[in-house]
This record gives sequence, structure tokens and C-alpha cells, in this order.
Amino acid sequence: MGADSTAGSTSGPGGPALTTGPALPSGPALPSPPAYGRKSIAEVFGSAAASIGVPGFENRLSLPPARRVCVVLADGLGRQLLKQRAAHTPFLRSVLQSGQGEVPAGIDAAFPSTTAASLASFGTGRSAGQHGMVGYDVVDPDQDRVVNMLSNWDDGVDPRRWQPLPTVFERAAEHADVSTVALPRFSDSAMTQAALRGGRFIAGTTAHARTAAAAEAMAGAESALMYFYVHELDKAGHRYGAASSQWEHQLEELDATVSRLNSTLPPGTTVLVTGDHGMVDVPESRRLDYSAAPALIEGVRHTAGEPRMVHLYLEEDAGEAGRSRLLAAWRARFGERIWAFTREEAIAAGLFGDVRDAVGPRIGDVMIAARDALALYDTRRVPARALEVVGQHGSLTKAEREVPLLCFSAAGKTGSKARRR
Repeated sequence: MGADSTAGSTSGPGGPALTTGPALPSGPALPSPPAYGRKSIAEVFGSAAASIGVPGFENRLSLPPARRVCVVLADGLGRQLLKQRAAHTPFLRSVLQSGQGEVPAGIDAAFPSTTAASLASFGTGRSAGQHGMVGYDVVDPDQDRVVNMLSNWDDGVDPRRWQPLPTVFERAAEHADVSTVALPRFSDSAMTQAALRGGRFIAGTTAHARTAAAAEAMAGAESALMYFYVHELDKAGHRYGAASSQWEHQLEELDATVSRLNSTLPPGTTVLVTGDHGMVDVPESRRLDYSAAPALIEGVRHTAGEPRMVHLYLEEDAGEAGRSRLLAAWRARFGERIWAFTREEAIAAGLFGDVRDAVGPRIGDVMIAARDALALYDTRRVPARALEVVGQHGSLTKAEREVPLLCFSAAGKTGSKARRR
């Protein structure tokens, strides 16, 4: 289903079609969509596969030819944050200063700018409209209930049926040594089964253990493609905020990890460093319970998504008039602080890329994306501790959607500085 095929009508969970009616109250124009197919998180692993000669992939990011590639994906590493904290990353700063030829220094996260969507795009090489991970949690139309897409998958959802497309890992494993290096608990998680399946899993409980295991695995392979996942930065950001000393410490740890990889991976290994989304800090006073305002949930059957990218699913009998009232209520309450738009508008704008038929009903009938430091909660559905989260993401701001892409050639044990491309 292409971007225009659902612009006229779609249906809520179990409900009738919502046809395009009178013009809705206007709001801020939506930003451009992620650069799917050109310069997004979806192109990273496929370009890496192409750069080592795996057939069936295009090197859309102009990566240099190599025998081995290690992709370090740091959860929560936004491009703006990395620039702002360059003083804490001497090694990564040296990579940035050295230049990297035609390889872009920044790419787009998927939409929404959340881990489930971006990691699935990374693993499959597809947009969220194709792989179906369209939010942190979303409605499963078959069960008519909200299901989580990251760490607490519903027992009624089969990850391989929810995301049936072959992954880059599966396709590349027929031609090269493909591996994932991460914490043991991610080895057979539902997220891994859905979007990161394929190849072999190498577990390590500490950063040092993971870098040592990565170096050993790479040394024994003639042609290798590795995904090296770093989760600590995002964890610190959520708990303490990206402006915190704890976040800065984890950024320094990431810099040290990449530096160790540079000195221990086989010489000439291409190392890529990227992220799945950025982050903004939201003060406590702007973490709001929208469910306390009746007009903001009138006619709403389910709420889901992220505090900065809310999915609202309408009751079966809400109709076009109900959706128009809901949009007007949100725009009246928050004005220029949000983007408020419909499923059809999101699809027509290309935010989710091309959308498969099975994926369309998983997307909210109405979506609310934060434009400033704002987080929106339905406290009927989420626990009170959810409002303690400081660092947030999911929306369309540059701070959340732009991530770095650093590229260098590992020096190996023969040198300490990254080789310039």
C-alpha cells in the first residue's frame, strides 16, 4: 500500500472507515519525512552489507569497500547532543574532525523517533510502515488492545507474524559472518525475534567483555558484518536527563568503547557509529496528564505511543465529526506546542514510508507530536512512575530525529588512531 492509497479512508480497530470530510482546523505544518531509501537508519546495515560485497544490497550511504564492518548503535545518541558534548568524546571528536569522504555525517531516525521503530528499520532496512513497529506501544487490531513493541510484548502477539519481512541479518548471513553483540537478555527477546533475527548472538555483560568478544569474533572471519548495541546512554537519559552528569558519564564510556574497538578490531575494519534517536529533557512541570481533560479523550477508545508521540484510536461510532472535534480540542489546548494530525495525513506525508495493509490499522486515528519540551500521559493506562522520566523522544523535532553517522577504519593493534578514509 503506497503513501497515497489510504489517504481517502481507513478504519479504526474494528470500526468503520473514516472518510475524508470537511477541512479540519489547521495547525503547524508537518516537517518533512525521514529520508527513507536515501539517508536514514534503514539504510545503515544494508549499505554495510553491500560494502563487503553481499549481493542484493545497495550501498546508499557510500561506505568504503571493506572485508569487515562493525556497526555500533548507541541507543539515544542524537546528533545534536553529540555536537553539544564533543568535549566529552575525544575519540569520536577526532573521527569527526578527520572527515569521512562521501559518507554522510548525519542521518534520520525512523518515525516515530523511538527505539522500536528505528531498531526495526535498522534490522529490516524498511520504514515503519513496512515492518509494522509504529510506536513504543500500539493497538493490535486483531485483539483490540494496546501491545508493547519493545520489552513487554503481549503473549497474544507472535513477533515473527507481526514483522514477517526478512531482516538484513537473515539475508546477509548466507554470504558473510553476521553477528550481534549485546547484553545476554537481548539474545532471544521478542524485539530480536521480530526485527533483528539472523546471524549469531555474542553476549557480554560489560562493555569491556563485549568489545573483547567483538574483536575475537571479527578476527576469525574472512567477511564479517557485526551489530554492536550500546544501551546505557539511553537508560541514563531517561532516568536523569541528557543534561545530567550521569548521561555525560555514559557518553564518555561510549567514547572509550569505540576507542577500544578501534584498537582491537582487525586493521581496516570499517567502524560505523550511529544512534536510533535523539533526546530532549522535559521538566516535571511539563509532564502532563491529558486524560484529566475530558475534551482530549472524548470518543477515544485506546491511547498508545510515546509521551511525545501519542496515538489516539477512536471508538467505532466516533466518525469524522468526532475526529474533527478531537483534533480541534487538542489544537485549542496546546496550540503551536504540538503537531496534531490524522493517520491519513501522516501516511500521505510519508512519515511512515509506504504502509502495508496490515500495518495501517495499528496507527492511531489521530496523532499528537510534541514540538516543545512537553510530555503527554494517560495516567489511566500508565503507572505514576512513568511521569518520572526526564529524557524523552518520539516526536519530529531535529533533536529527536537526527542521529550521527561516523565512519572510520579501525587501526587495530598496530596503531591507536583511527585511520582516515
